[in-house]
Amino acid sequence: MIIVLMGLLSFSFLPEKQIKIYLIGDSTMADKSVKAYPETGWGMPFHYFFNKNAIVDNTAQNGRSTRTFIEEGRWKAVYDALKPGDYVLIQFGHNDEVPTKRSYTPPAQYKANLLKFIAESRSKGAFPILITPVARRAFDSNGKLLDTHHAYAHIVRETAKEAKLPLIDLDQLSRDLLQKLGPEKSAFLYNHLDPAENPHYSKGHTDNTHFSELGARTMAEIVLQQIEEQDLGLENYIKNISQNNVKQSNEKMHE
Repeated sequence: MIIVLMGLLSFSFLPEKQIKIYLIGDSTMADKSVKAYPETGWGMPFHYFFNKNAIVDNTAQNGRSTRTFIEEGRWKAVYDALKPGDYVLIQFGHNDEVPTKRSYTPPAQYKANLLKFIAESRSKGAFPILITPVARRAFDSNGKLLDTHHAYAHIVRETAKEAKLPLIDLDQLSRDLLQKLGPEKSAFLYNHLDPAENPHYSKGHTDNTHFSELGARTMAEIVLQQIEEQDLGLENYIKNISQNNVKQSNEKMHE
């Protein structure tokens, strides 16, 4: 009896399997250089919320689209390293959707690239999760937030449905938050600086695409809350956060 009980106790304290969580995407997710501070990608605080059995590898890069991420060999490096049980969080769109950028990717190719990430992740026994592009802060004269990702966010939603894949609709969720905060308060989530406020931006800075530290943490918490609510398999690896924590954080911001 004692031996059986000890066996059960030891089983209950077995460590979780160690996994890797790969982040692939653009500058809104990417790690930033010191000279860019306080600009912060939401992938930077993301790894702090996981226990030691989940290693977050943020491979997102500034200015990349699905196409250039593949062409530069960045996806191949992730694919080659993937192991069964790993996760791949996929968030592109900001650079794919702008026709004047070198990184522009036509809608059909954008969808094909997303399907490539999904199929090749699954072929290695990894779990892909699609994320719609996070919102830009763009209000009209009446204080209504503009939908700047309409076409490409729709492609992500459509692709997730067709591939029977989990979707984190960060576009919609972040737009809901920005609209609730309004034009004035939402500025605190983005890299807005007055002249001489920060030595990296001596003339000041107004950026409605990239985040402040607060904004990056807020977006990371939205993603984490979706992971918990949708039971995506990563929730057991999350530490120091719960739905109540996120709710309290959002409520303080709205005060």
